[in-house]
Amino acid sequence: MNTKEILTAPKENSSPKRIILAGIIGGAGYTGGELIRLLINHPFVHISFIHSSSNAGNLVSKVHADLTGDTDLIFTNDLTALTEGTIDVLFLCVGHGDARKFLAANFIATSIRIIDLSQDFRLEQHACFDGVTINNLQTSERTFIYGLPELNKKEIQTAKNIANPGCFATAIQLGLLPLAKAGVLGDVYTTGITGSTGAGQSLSNTSHFSWRANNISAYKTLQHQHIKEIHQSLIQLQENDGVYVYFVPWRGDFTRGIYISSVIDTAFPLEEVIQLYKSFYADSAFTIVSDSMIDLKQVVNTNKCLIHIEKQGNKIVVHSVIDNLLKGASGQAVQNMNLLFGLEETTGLKLKANYF
Repeated sequence: MNTKEILTAPKENSSPKRIILAGIIGGAGYTGGELIRLLINHPFVHISFIHSSSNAGNLVSKVHADLTGDTDLIFTNDLTALTEGTIDVLFLCVGHGDARKFLAANFIATSIRIIDLSQDFRLEQHACFDGVTINNLQTSERTFIYGLPELNKKEIQTAKNIANPGCFATAIQLGLLPLAKAGVLGDVYTTGITGSTGAGQSLSNTSHFSWRANNISAYKTLQHQHIKEIHQSLIQLQENDGVYVYFVPWRGDFTRGIYISSVIDTAFPLEEVIQLYKSFYADSAFTIVSDSMIDLKQVVNTNKCLIHIEKQGNKIVVHSVIDNLLKGASGQAVQNMNLLFGLEETTGLKLKANYF
């Protein structure tokens, strides 16, 4: 086995935990940096390697300066651990379209579980390699489960590979799933604003400080790429082809976080809607229904999703907030890893919000 026993006494009524050996592909970006920060502080994980072609040989802390003094790890271009199967889990922190290309170009031992943070395998029709055998690996061994724990927890626990949800998709879905489960969800009109880190680390016109500061703008109106995965999840709970999410995303003048407001018609009293949400999320480790209005600062630097519901007339507004780099990316990936390896969901994810 690739895991080793931790040399500490287990807590009462628990079995000894094992060190999980992890590899990271694409560790130089924002999601890679957040993942490294989480894993080096995770009590049951050892990072075996962090791959980056452009930074091979450089200290990780030279790229991610917030890790100075925390790790002496060095980026590598060596992928022998994948063919030898000397790691337990592989995180793909690569651009959209690049995860599928990477798996096609590299042999990966079947013992290695994969958590992909790109959008390549999120939709059911793209969840495997379309029946093609790649590098002697049957596609049935590389089928990906959609990794939203509040929706697919049992499936994640027995999965081999996970497609981590998108950031906007996570925040919007968590605000809608209870209504879909109850079968009362109609058309949804959603607006959401995200920080500049949602655009990735590569500089672009709309992520440049001079443009982003003191400015907001809408983009990809009604055609954002996350809409499809949102619909896929809603239909999983409510088989109603009439449900549609009309989504307008916004770029915000801040670095991280997502704030969503979804407007939905309902005749249910507010108290019944709130109870519906609290019951649905009663066993969720990170999704909390708040009786008070919520702020972005309550969740930044955490793996939480906070939800607050308001009602005027026959319309409710569901507000939901997450950190796009944590619950919307790397934090949720670690949450999924915990589920895959039988750990408590919150392990390594008890983080303090940057509230002040």
